[in-house]
Amino acid sequence: MQFIRSLYFTNRFYLSLASLACLFVLTFFVPLLLVLAKVAVAVLVLLTLVDLLLLYRNKAGVHASRSMQEKLSNGSDNDVYLYLENKYGFTLHTEVIDELPFQFQKRDSLFKAIVPEGRTHIIHYTLRPTKRGSYSFGAINVFAMSVLQLVKRRYKFAQDQEVPVYPSFIQMRQYELLTISNRLHEFGLKKIRRIGQSTEFEQIRPYVAGDDQRTINWKATARRAELMVNSYQDEKSQQVYCLIDKGRVMQMPFEGLSLLDYAINASLVISNIALKKEDKAGIITFSDKISNILPAQRKADQLRRILEVLYNQKTLYQETDYERLYGTIRRTLKQRSLLLLFTNFETLNSAQRQLPYLRALARHHLLVVIFFENSELHSLLHQPATTTEEVYTKAIAEKFTHDKRQVVKELQQHGIHAILTLPKDLTVNTINKYLELKARGLL
Repeated sequence: MQFIRSLYFTNRFYLSLASLACLFVLTFFVPLLLVLAKVAVAVLVLLTLVDLLLLYRNKAGVHASRSMQEKLSNGSDNDVYLYLENKYGFTLHTEVIDELPFQFQKRDSLFKAIVPEGRTHIIHYTLRPTKRGSYSFGAINVFAMSVLQLVKRRYKFAQDQEVPVYPSFIQMRQYELLTISNRLHEFGLKKIRRIGQSTEFEQIRPYVAGDDQRTINWKATARRAELMVNSYQDEKSQQVYCLIDKGRVMQMPFEGLSLLDYAINASLVISNIALKKEDKAGIITFSDKISNILPAQRKADQLRRILEVLYNQKTLYQETDYERLYGTIRRTLKQRSLLLLFTNFETLNSAQRQLPYLRALARHHLLVVIFFENSELHSLLHQPATTTEEVYTKAIAEKFTHDKRQVVKELQQHGIHAILTLPKDLTVNTINKYLELKARGLL
């Protein structure tokens, strides 16, 4: 039974049978071809038996394994490697089917490879998950063929793996490396000119070209007989909280990711940058109730704790309660903090209903409201309208876009910072705003 389950015939075998059938049909009209047809049948049977012998004389002619990270990054391309080892004494033609988690809904993960005798072949492909949670990989199916390619022998390697999908730590590392190498402009991050300077004095050092002449310390210059300047550093240990709305307005998907997942990925990146700037990072998630409060700290394991909190977040299909959020923040946060509120307002009326609570938060903290443009409407507005229906559709889209811009103006009129961004630009725009506020010394 195991032999039968592992035995498959190739397309080449069935094409050969079809050709033989046609040849036997021709023998009714040309009887002399009957001998040739019988010889062809004998040759096919012989070659098939040889092929079976080549594939089944070795009990373990192939070994396969899968290699990937212990955690996958949500919304990013994750590398997966399949290792094929040929233990036969001839070059092997293989077809490999990797059983992917059902979340990907992919049924075409078929890879073909030619593996020389005694060699190992590596198959590389990428996966882009769009939901956080646990993903289950199934077995690796390897269909081995000899040079004749008439018969396939299936090897099944039960490599059942449970892999968690976390917020995009790959994106976080990219921004971290760009920050270290001073190449943030490649991702659209702006160089913020410092307005004024921090009140935290760091040291007196020799003047170098490009230093602000207003920082020259004339007394130290007189003592050392060379230009000396006062050096200042960014204020540290400031609290940065990411407030993540988990209400139904954050369920809308763009490019496979929900707005909640975009907000979670951006929160992870900005928290990491805040910790690198020696600020304290914290997380608050909420909808109709407060789900999680992770106090802002600067401990060595704070980023891991943030990652664990963000991993478990799910959209709650409830109306967001901003009054409860305001009350919780007033009771919990005693120090003035930077609050990055990730939410979404589709209309001006929806923003005006929450405006009293946002204004109350802005009186005690530095509040930045971050909400989203509809990228589908954004694309529609840049397409020419050729029919009456398209004109009406474009007018409605313009109305929704206009309401979004009005929300920004309404917030700014009350002294609240606002960011209206496309989902794909969320991380870059949030980092730019954080760096701008740090440079201006507003916190």
